[in-house]
Amino acid sequence: MIDHISSYATDFDASKAFYDAVLPVLGYACLREMTIDQDPDFPGRRLAAYGATAPKFWLAEVKAAASPRHVAFTAASPADVDAFHAAGLAVGAVDHGAPGPRPHYHPGYYGAFLIDPDGNNVEAVHHGHP
Repeated sequence: MIDHISSYATDFDASKAFYDAVLPVLGYACLREMTIDQDPDFPGRRLAAYGATAPKFWLAEVKAAASPRHVAFTAASPADVDAFHAAGLAVGAVDHGAPGPRPHYHPGYYGAFLIDPDGNNVEAVHHGHP
């Protein structure tokens, strides 16, 4: 149902470093980077697009913080969830829920949560079967 989603970064370099560290362990890469000049008050705004084969997650540079968001990335296995969490901690992300089962969501739900440099709740989740 969702074609793509974006998140905002007040410190674009720090946020990009975070996503460059955690998304490859889930099979996603930065597929495209660009600078846009559509907003006369913010020329040179940077964007980075991530995905497996097509851009699905966009990181957009902003001047001011926005309300925190939650985004969950699909992981192929519990081991990938663990690797996502470890990669995030290694680049200074804040732990917001260690890897593990979350049966209150549904049986087989295995996830981990990190807080990115802009305060967003970023999750990796594997929907296994009990």
